[in-house]
Amino acid sequence: MCSSTEKSPAASLAAQSLQEFCTSLSSKQPTPGGGASAAVGAAVGAGAAAMSGAYTQRKKDEESGAAEAARLMISKMDIPSLLAMADDDVHAYKSLQSTWKKDSGLSQEQIDEIQANALKVPTVLVEACHERIVAVHTFLPSCNPNITSDAKVGIHQLAGAARAAYQTVLVNSPPAEEKNRLLGLLREIQEIENKLLGL
Repeated sequence: MCSSTEKSPAASLAAQSLQEFCTSLSSKQPTPGGGASAAVGAAVGAGAAAMSGAYTQRKKDEESGAAEAARLMISKMDIPSLLAMADDDVHAYKSLQSTWKKDSGLSQEQIDEIQANALKVPTVLVEACHERIVAVHTFLPSCNPNITSDAKVGIHQLAGAARAAYQTVLVNSPPAEEKNRLLGLLREIQEIENKLLGL
């Protein structure tokens, strides 16, 4: 594991403590950066949402079917995959950096592949956040009413992560069609948030 002041490319961000990650993120080095922080934020949101499902496991929840709805939602949060996306972002950026060197020795085909992956990583995160938000929103009517606020926190945290990931998408110059598709997902997310906030 890397120290709080040193970034090791071999260290998994998921293995770091929250303090270590934040210290590493705030230092004057390119990784981890915004893309990784978006992924970690998404994982936090998914965790909050999953907790609301864990508290919807009472006897009456089992009888009403709410507990089964909660388990379905929890299964869709898949926190480890979100944390893995933080590492994916670090690796994608380091690979992208290699293409900026005049003597990189990379072929144009290799450069194109690296650039495509740099765009794919944050794109997948936007999609993952959208998918989880829809799952939590679908679950909300079945949620234990004493803890719906935590489910909503999960939605808002995931929404912020989706928007943050989209900023990383923009840095990688997506085609207009792909940009519009992702904007459509963000609009759907915004509609859900607006309803929850009463805007």
